[in-house]
Amino acid sequence: MFTGIITDIGSVAEVETRGDTRFRIHTKYEAATMALGASIACSGACLTVIDKGRVDDKTSWFDVEASAETLTHTRLGSWAVGTRMNLERALKAGDELGGHIVSGHVDGVGSLVSTVPEGDSWRLTFKAPADLMPYIAPKGSITIDGISLTVNEVCDETFGVNIIPHTQTQTTLGDLSPGDPVNLEIDMLARYVARLTQSHFGKTPA
Repeated sequence: MFTGIITDIGSVAEVETRGDTRFRIHTKYEAATMALGASIACSGACLTVIDKGRVDDKTSWFDVEASAETLTHTRLGSWAVGTRMNLERALKAGDELGGHIVSGHVDGVGSLVSTVPEGDSWRLTFKAPADLMPYIAPKGSITIDGISLTVNEVCDETFGVNIIPHTQTQTTLGDLSPGDPVNLEIDMLARYVARLTQSHFGKTPA
């Protein structure tokens, strides 16, 4: 489990296809503190550390593998050498829950529609797949490329969030241009409420 609070920006150093696709990711995380088999959220996708090492005194690396299913249903299929990503290590018992509960299971791929300055912050509007829109509500939580954010407005096919300068500079949101894809994970609470609604009333949320 994760919280959607980004603690590093990593980058793809190598891509190798051998059945599944293997990515080598550079990070500021200390190699000695990353256990083999540990989970790390990479732009919102929970991936397993299968190897690790050091590049130099300031940089470590870890390897992960992604199946064809993962590449198809997330934006990982577009990753190449140099791609930057938001990183978060798995939540430990007793850690501060600064965002919201995030599973690291990407529900779909959306895209940035526009970025508009609002004071010192920015209003970002995203388009989401139609099947996810019923789960996105004003003042609710959503995970965008691994980042826990609060939804400010919802329209028929789009939703908006506001980001402060810290989020703009300490995540990859500042790298995005209109049309760029993003991994989306809907709020877990919304998912289960919708499931209960469907079970009791025999229909999906409108």
